[in-house]
Amino acid sequence: MTVPDVGARLRANPVAATIELASVLVSVLLLVGTLALLLGGFPIDAEWPWLLVVGVGAAFVLFWTALVPAYERTLQ
Repeated sequence: MTVPDVGARLRANPVAATIELASVLVSVLLLVGTLALLLGGFPIDAEWPWLLVVGVGAAFVLFWTALVPAYERTLQ
């Protein structure tokens, strides 16, 4: 697949491309946040940042495992 082919696919499905790119961004931010918190010390010292990472991760998983398949079923 060449670069123009990728561009054509992105233009053909802009919503799907936006969701996919946002998912990559969320994954990277979760990784960076987790590593920063691990380097910062024990979870007992910083409860709210850990809860934020867990909450965002849970919402991310819920989105891809429940909401996206349910939406795809409504399209069929």
